[in-house]
Formats: sequence, C-alpha cells, structure tokens
Amino acid sequence: MGILQWVAIAAVLVGVAAAFVVWRLLRARNMEIWIGSYLRRQMSRAPRVTDRPVHVMFCFVDHFEPMWHGADLETQRARVDRWCRDYRTLASVHRDADGRPPQHSFFYPEEEYAEEHLDKIAALCADGYGELEIHLHHDNDTEANFRESISRFCKTLHERHGALSRDPATGELSFGFIHGNWCLDNSRSDGRWCGLNNELILLRELGCYADFTLPSAPSDTQTRTINSIYYATDDPQHPKSHDDGVAVHVGGSATGDLMIVQGPLGLNWRDRRAGLVPRIENADVRRGCPPTAQRVDDWVRTGVHVEGRPEWVFVKVHTHGTQETDMDTLLGPATDAMHAHLERAYNDGERYVLHYVSAREVYNIIKAAEAGKEGDPNAYRDFVLPPPKSSWAGAAQDSARAAA
Repeated sequence: MGILQWVAIAAVLVGVAAAFVVWRLLRARNMEIWIGSYLRRQMSRAPRVTDRPVHVMFCFVDHFEPMWHGADLETQRARVDRWCRDYRTLASVHRDADGRPPQHSFFYPEEEYAEEHLDKIAALCADGYGELEIHLHHDNDTEANFRESISRFCKTLHERHGALSRDPATGELSFGFIHGNWCLDNSRSDGRWCGLNNELILLRELGCYADFTLPSAPSDTQTRTINSIYYATDDPQHPKSHDDGVAVHVGGSATGDLMIVQGPLGLNWRDRRAGLVPRIENADVRRGCPPTAQRVDDWVRTGVHVEGRPEWVFVKVHTHGTQETDMDTLLGPATDAMHAHLERAYNDGERYVLHYVSAREVYNIIKAAEAGKEGDPNAYRDFVLPPPKSSWAGAAQDSARAAA
C-alpha cells in the first residue's frame, strides 16, 4: 500500500473521529433534534430588504414560581414583594414608541396558588406593568383532572384577581399557557411531567389562545421546528404533536389545534465553551446568561415573524423570576441596560420601532398580521382579545400619559 493510500485512510479515520465527536457533543445537549432546522434556516436566510421600519415586539414571559424549591411562606412573600417593589422601579423609567413601560407576562403555576401572592401581582398588572397567564407543572395527569384544574384556575384568576380576558366570540375565558418542565403534550422522552398525549386539544377546548413554552433547548422536549409561529395539530395517540405544524401566514386562518409562539433559538459563537464549542442561545435570561446588548441584537436578528409580514418581528424571552440567584439580574442593572439598549438601538422611528407587549398582545398582533393588517402594530394590541379587567386601570393610565 502506497503512502498516498495511507494518507487517504488516515484522513478518512480523522474525519470519522471528528464526526463522532461532533455527534457526541450534539447528543449531549439534545441538539440533534433541532440543529438541522437551524442550519437550513441559516443557509436559506436572505437579507431583509424593506423600505418600511421594522417593528420589534418585545415580550418577556416568566415562569413565576414563588414556591420554588419548597420555600416557606416568609420566603415566598419576600420574593413576591421584591418583584412588586423593584419591577415598578425598573420599568417606570423605560418607555417604548407608544409611551408604554415594559410589559411582564407572569405565567403563574396553578399548583402554587396563593391568594395573597396573586393579589399583589394583579395589583402590579393593574398599574400597567404586565398581565397574568397560566403555568402548570403536572405529572402522570388525567384528562378529567387537567380539565378541572385549568377550568378552576381560570375562574379563580378572573373572578378574584381580574386576570384573563373573555373571547368576544364565545364568551369563554382565554389564557396563554406555559408548560412546567417544558413538557407540553407529553414531549419528554421518558414520559414524565405530563401524561397527556392530547394536551393540545384539551388546551384549545379550555380556552388557550396560544402556547409560549418554547424554546426549551437543551431539554429533549425541544421541537425540531424553531424560530417560528405556527399552528400544531394534535395526534392523541402520540406525544409531542407540536414538533412541527403549519406556519401562521398573512391571508391564512387558524389551522390545527393550538398556536405555538416560539422565542429565538440558535448558537452563540461569541460565548464558547473552552473557546471552541458555541453555547446554545435559547432566550433564557438569568444571572448565568444576562441580557447583554449582543444577545438582544441576536434575538432581533433571528427575525421570528408571521410569514408575509417580516417587518413585524417578535422577540419572546423567558425567565424563572423568583429564584434568588437571578433576581439581581432580572430586577437590576443588567435588565435596565437591556431595556436601554432596546430603546436606543431599536426605537429610532425610521429603521426600527419598539413595542413592549404582553403575551396576549403578541397573540393579537399575530392574528392581525394573519388577517392582512399592516402598518403600526400598536393599533392591534387588542385585535381579538380585549384586555383583562386588571389592566383596564393601567390602560387608562397609558392613554392619559400618551395624550399628555
């Protein structure tokens, strides 16, 4: 065998070894689920050419869990009180193009209900700083229990705390949803932390207008569909029916069982492990991954949008707001700087226009885009679903502020 043949064999072996290492790295973070979709999107992405300003809808959703790690009542109260105090201070100095402060969507866990905590958060929302939605952790659940739990919680949130709005067409209460442990539609590979293969159908029937769980990477619950807004159709015989679906598009209509609103997901090449391996950018905000200006730019650049309306960009980021290790980041200088960067870089009125939006407003603006509306999305914050009772006072304050 000649030297060239040995070189060729060695090259093949090196290539195989490298491929194996890459595959192991991907599998270690469950990236094999979505990396193909990410690479295809990167290769097919065309430069955005538009003579219209790009409207950036910034939505912060929070897995808000005062009882995290089995905290005692004193700790729970301290967590909620800090949010109600410090978030007002933080948000009150920031405004979007419409004169509104940042809007925080508190997805509160059904299984952690405590009237005094919800009263405080509802008051914060009534002051114009956000809205309440539904979060749920469950395991090995049954359809009957799920229906009863969600229905009861919707009624409680609405009647006792002024949260959730009624669908004008049906009169039923409507809610946005985040699944605890990321396991929407029984999507974890071992079947834990859900138990319902027909969860999308159940959510639709119970009044859920959209799911805001994703992205969930590096969890194996992450879907292969990424950076998208789409309708998923449930297959009650199989889990993870939202792995793919039909993209929401201009001129379309609701197709399937549930709208899935995803946040940005990709690779962060600026922050690499050992200087080599890119970290996953999954729009999570906490102490270990603060909301830097570079991350904000990446989120906007991802360009999540309704097909046919690329000049309306949706940036949905998430957190677990009541964990002490992260609250200094979420309620302090890092998040203050994030909003300052958004207002400086994405609110010049010519190239970009910034809108702070709640989860409900995201849904309304998506539906407006689907219906063919264009121009200023601020006009469509309440396009389908009206504000909940708790935000009427805040809306009145915003209107008076804008008029002034």
